[in-house]
Amino acid sequence: MSEPTPRIVAWETTRACPLACVHCRAEAQYEPDPQQLTTVEGKALLEDIASFAKPVVIMTGGEPLMREDIFELCAYGDSLGLRMAISPDDGRLLTPETVARLKASGVRRASFSLHYTNAEQNDYFARTDGAFANAMRGLANMRVGGLPFQINTTVTKLNVDDLPAMLKLVQELGAQAWHVFLLVPTGRGKAIESQEIPPEQYESTLNWLYDMQQITPIEIKETCAPHFRRIQLQRRQEQRRSTSPPEYVAPSGHGGLTSHGGGHPHGAAGSSRGCMSGDGFCFVSHIGEVFGCGYLPVLAGNVRERPFREIYQQSSLFKELRDLGKLKGKCGRCEYRQICGGCRARAYAATGDYLADEPYCIYEPGSYRRKHSSPTSQAGTLTND
Repeated sequence: MSEPTPRIVAWETTRACPLACVHCRAEAQYEPDPQQLTTVEGKALLEDIASFAKPVVIMTGGEPLMREDIFELCAYGDSLGLRMAISPDDGRLLTPETVARLKASGVRRASFSLHYTNAEQNDYFARTDGAFANAMRGLANMRVGGLPFQINTTVTKLNVDDLPAMLKLVQELGAQAWHVFLLVPTGRGKAIESQEIPPEQYESTLNWLYDMQQITPIEIKETCAPHFRRIQLQRRQEQRRSTSPPEYVAPSGHGGLTSHGGGHPHGAAGSSRGCMSGDGFCFVSHIGEVFGCGYLPVLAGNVRERPFREIYQQSSLFKELRDLGKLKGKCGRCEYRQICGGCRARAYAATGDYLADEPYCIYEPGSYRRKHSSPTSQAGTLTND
């Protein structure tokens, strides 16, 4: 059996950030923590990662551009064969000169958070006047400077009806991808837990995202929504049953957009399950703590005390997260657990148990198979079209 290796590592290079977004997992601050990993420690971390894997390494924060050595660290990671990406938040820092330096440092893609299509709402969300206008300038600088970027949008009750307009804006801005995050109530996000969309709307929103994947030329990816993989499989099976897939009417509040299936298979099945926490993905904090993801505050180890490779492959937490036989409740009974796994962070936030049920999944195990039972039923096995 091969040793586990990460596909994506997110490193919170700093918690310093000039913004104060209400959903922030990190509870970012204006000044860097004096205990954050040093340049030497950061390079050692990158070396350790590269010693056994060549994942995407996302330099995140806080605001990573507030680290004076960020270009040096990105260039070093690139020299080790790591696929470097960065997640800036403040458009003011994305000047043409900064964009050029990021490209020269080997950064292959940037991700930028944008949650509303209008300035007033976005500035309120970021708790920063002018954040939207600054974002537009920074994104334009990346487009002109030739640095590929994606837009990240966190969905709440306040912006779920605006998703069609956001998708249109994302394409107009020249983004290569749109990553849609379902809120996980941790950090500052706990304060807006009441704005998390209800499970039924969660399901309809994921169905809408599936439809948009079929007709939109850019990549659309759901994040913190592992049961999208179940929806994806069910929708594909339904399409196979019909020579002319029925028109799917978008859920109420999604602007009447519809899809006729076929088209662009973004989000096609990969080798990993929906929740990659500790199983393909992990998060390293600004002080070297290693977690399954940034939303699951259960410590696997610290790179100041143990090598990253040892933590990733041998920590008891990550071994549990990889063992789907340990899942409890309906997640443990579900025929889709191999491709979904349920959001372990959302389960932990709701119950204090990261192996408990995914609280925002309305699916009842076995119900789809019973409804569509046939001798050739393949429910629970994700196949490529």
